[in-house]
Amino acid sequence: MSLSSTQSSESTSRRRKTSEQAQEPSCVLDPPASYNHGEIHDGPQDTQQPDGTHTCTLSPHHALCPAPTCVSRHVCEDSWEEIQSKRTIRAENEVEANKVVNNYRFGFRKWKSHVTARPFEDRSDVVKELYSELNVIKPHSGPGQFITCGNLVYVLLFGWWVSLVYFLVGILMFISIIGVPYGKLCWKLCCYFLWPFGNTIHEIEHTLRRCCEEAPECECSVETVEDSLPVMPERPPRTPYWHRLSTYIWLLLGYPPLAVVHSLVCFVSWILVFTIPVSKMNAQTLTVILRLPPEDVLLSSSSHRKHQGYETRALLCCYHAANWYYYKYTVDGINVFAVNLLPLVIVALIIGYVDRENLYVSSDVKFATAISSIIPLSYYIGMGIASIAAQSNFAVGAVVNATFGSITELTFYITALLRGHRAANPCLQEVVKAALTGTLLGCILFIPGICMIIGGLKHSEQRFNSRSAGVSSSLLFISVGGVFAPTLFSKAYGNLVCDACTNATGGNSTNNVSGPFVCHNCHYDLKNGTLFRDHIQPLVYTVSALLPAAYIIGLIFTLKTHSHIYNIHVGEGQETSHHGMVVHWSRWRSLLILIVATVLMSACADLATEHIQPILNQPNISQYFIGVTVLAMVPEIPEIVNGIQFALQNNISLSLEVGSCIAVQVCMLQIPVLVLFNAFCDVGFVLLFSDQHMWASIFSVILVNYIFMDGKSDYFQGTALVVVYLILLALYYFAPSPSGC
Repeated sequence: MSLSSTQSSESTSRRRKTSEQAQEPSCVLDPPASYNHGEIHDGPQDTQQPDGTHTCTLSPHHALCPAPTCVSRHVCEDSWEEIQSKRTIRAENEVEANKVVNNYRFGFRKWKSHVTARPFEDRSDVVKELYSELNVIKPHSGPGQFITCGNLVYVLLFGWWVSLVYFLVGILMFISIIGVPYGKLCWKLCCYFLWPFGNTIHEIEHTLRRCCEEAPECECSVETVEDSLPVMPERPPRTPYWHRLSTYIWLLLGYPPLAVVHSLVCFVSWILVFTIPVSKMNAQTLTVILRLPPEDVLLSSSSHRKHQGYETRALLCCYHAANWYYYKYTVDGINVFAVNLLPLVIVALIIGYVDRENLYVSSDVKFATAISSIIPLSYYIGMGIASIAAQSNFAVGAVVNATFGSITELTFYITALLRGHRAANPCLQEVVKAALTGTLLGCILFIPGICMIIGGLKHSEQRFNSRSAGVSSSLLFISVGGVFAPTLFSKAYGNLVCDACTNATGGNSTNNVSGPFVCHNCHYDLKNGTLFRDHIQPLVYTVSALLPAAYIIGLIFTLKTHSHIYNIHVGEGQETSHHGMVVHWSRWRSLLILIVATVLMSACADLATEHIQPILNQPNISQYFIGVTVLAMVPEIPEIVNGIQFALQNNISLSLEVGSCIAVQVCMLQIPVLVLFNAFCDVGFVLLFSDQHMWASIFSVILVNYIFMDGKSDYFQGTALVVVYLILLALYYFAPSPSGC
């Protein structure tokens, strides 16, 4: 994938003849792709070809060819716009490659996480450590190696009181007389859990161990050795485990309190994420170690691991209580943070539908729980969409992205409109419009801005495909113009009506018709007359039909007729077979999860709209501000995380496309769906926005198109977008609430 150009002595735009091209040095532009995740990590390279020509490789953050390398330096610069979109993708398997290719396609939501299980042997040592079981004995320099901040925090949070519980249970077992063996085991574990690091718990098995003099420290050796080696005597017969009275005393008196303690520690340490090793340690103790006969459990310190006589198997060996890299940990392809937030859905449903009268939980807590539960559900919906699209053709993927890609926001908007219509509360309609505008502003300004800042701090300057960004920008102009066209039309031809007007002297407007007037609660009267029914409403339906048509044309343009704009190729090293590939979610499983997550999303959205009124009644916070912040951006948190991850991996193109994709879907899909829903079920939704919504959106689109013009990004441009976004939020915060609310 290269482009050869020649140097002209007169002008950079003039080309040499064919015979002269063979004699001039060439500049070859070939942005390489990295193997990891199919992402692009480029750097400048200078190599000399066998024929004596030089190769100049440009990276997204290095626009110019090195002077000694490229003879035609300015030609390289002019050619960058033509080749910057060419990418070669390398992934572990065909499904993963399809997922990465879909990330570059218009209309497909961008997804960072893997949809297939990566081979464990190909993972880095850091990641292998995260998924390893705590039963591997590792060499270490000594006990002092384990004195770390995480281990000391473990002692303060868990170690001392877990050891205390073991000490008390051990006393209970000694009092019972019959449970004395278990009492001894509890006291041993008391010392272990106070400081488990570097110590090992073994299981003594029945197989004899034969150790040779050359390797006296060997463990678990059952290989056949010479007959001259001494043979250890066999273990004496013992009573089976379930035939002992001490077993039942232990299961009735000792095991239950320890099970409660270990379950609590396991849950808390798992929720903290970075202390997942502590959770694994307690789970292994609860499910395996405490269910063994006490004589089969052996504890050895870091300095003494030898047990003469019988084979031993390491059950538990922990070295560190915390690992900062556990933010990468996934469960069945889902990030651990999203998994930990999933119980919020159950909590929200229980407190929302059981405590209807708010006897135990206030409406504020119910609203916060319901709106927070949308975050994990959005993550599961995103994973399901990416899994189906990666295992299907692009047509199925486009349909799934167009339908389920907006299901999170549409579910909330429709439930809010229905509840507002049933309660005759027009405020919820204004909240929905504020949320639509907030999603638009956040996707245009905040998501690209924060990605530019984080990516720019790590990579200085990043480049992106300006042609593909131009497609999204054009559609943004079309969509914003179409959405706000009825608003502009109403302001041009509508009648301005005010509730009360007074002149400068304070008299009533009917007594003195001259002089300046001060009017309050002015708005355009559209219901009283034929303007709305005969002119504005047909315009709304026309726009709602044209916007999805423009979206479909954009899909055809980018996916079929002009797919070369993205020019994504699968590298030669790509595995094209499904041999050995394990997909996290199959297509049917993904579809089932999408349906279940959508149903749960509807229930949580219903609870959020039911208990939002106390939040809206806060006198110091504008209802506009609540709509453009909490209701707009909480469902987009998974998308923000994906964009930041792309930026950190020097793939700013996908970071920018994350926000553009959502913004285009808001205008071209979500708003027409709401208009269509209102046509069949009149809930009072009118596609007329306030001046603040309209001008903020138009200004944001113009600003972001100006910044995207040069195809480069840095943290300064990102800061400009974020600052503008914060200024707009300040406008909404200090703005008065909508009239009638």
